[in-house]
Amino acid sequence: MSKKKKKSVVKKFLLWALLLTGLAAGAVAYYSYQWLYHPNVNLGDEKSKIIFIPTGSNYENVLRILSDNKILKDEKSFDRFASIKKYKEKVKPGRYRILNNISNNELINLLRAGLQEPVTVTFTNLRTKEQLVSRICKKLEADSTELLALLNNDSYLKENFGLKSEAILTLFIPNSYEFKWNTSARQFIDRMQTEYKKFWNESRKNKAKAINLSQTQVSVLASIVQAEQQAFPEERPEIAGLYLNRLKIGMALQSDPTVIYALGDFTINRVLDKDKEINSPYNTYLFNGLPPGPIYIPEISSIDAVLNPQKNDYLYMCAKEDLSGKHNFAKTLAAHNRNAQKYQAALNKEKVWR
Repeated sequence: MSKKKKKSVVKKFLLWALLLTGLAAGAVAYYSYQWLYHPNVNLGDEKSKIIFIPTGSNYENVLRILSDNKILKDEKSFDRFASIKKYKEKVKPGRYRILNNISNNELINLLRAGLQEPVTVTFTNLRTKEQLVSRICKKLEADSTELLALLNNDSYLKENFGLKSEAILTLFIPNSYEFKWNTSARQFIDRMQTEYKKFWNESRKNKAKAINLSQTQVSVLASIVQAEQQAFPEERPEIAGLYLNRLKIGMALQSDPTVIYALGDFTINRVLDKDKEINSPYNTYLFNGLPPGPIYIPEISSIDAVLNPQKNDYLYMCAKEDLSGKHNFAKTLAAHNRNAQKYQAALNKEKVWR
């Protein structure tokens, strides 16, 4: 074969080789594009699905979670690009909303960046630490046992918040808050302290000083005011004024809800004389002044009712005989006894014994 023919054959071979290489590269690029940017999430008729990646999860855990929730069309392509995009070493816990028909690229970017959907936590109408812990830990990853232990840990609470365990519930201002799902027990309490400081602005602090109460004492009294009047919040400033009058002259508050709290039976509708003998610092029939902690987590409206009390001369109150949930107020014991007799008669008529 002549040298010219040899060169021609080599040239054609190289051209074909280059062409085949180009086609192969193009095919790889095409399929890579397909795997990376084409939809790989198939949720059927659902527009989205929430998944939870617990704290401490590794990449294998994520794959199992995606598989259990039937998120991926093609797990192998996801796995390949998770490796390329170095997600396997960057797993972040959280609550993620996965949209239907998104690509591997979008899904991996979402998870790698930790772009979780926040959780809205609302807590109202709670009496005890146990109730608060149950409400919170149903929404967040925080461990219920750890959270309750912290709320009962006097040294931790005193060092970090200046509060005893009996009064720690005054730190929590009922409202709606957004959290990351993987918030820990300590992080939750720290966030509540931040919100507490925001709530207690200079105006509220000055109003507390004007009625000679600390912030904690305001919340404790607000919890009693709220327990006395849950159905008609507009009556709370009037009740607050009455209790402040009693505190000023050193008169026992004599609040039935404090006795119920001391007994620990929140189903009680009628407090009996024998109940008022329970030896508890929460029994305001036996002990003057405020109890050591709140008997409710008071709402903002209840706290503000104490900070903005009605100025009155009332020392006594009794539920109205129409059983509406409103109260009759009195300045003298004689007038109060008349109101109390009418109320007791109404309870007897309706056969409310307990």
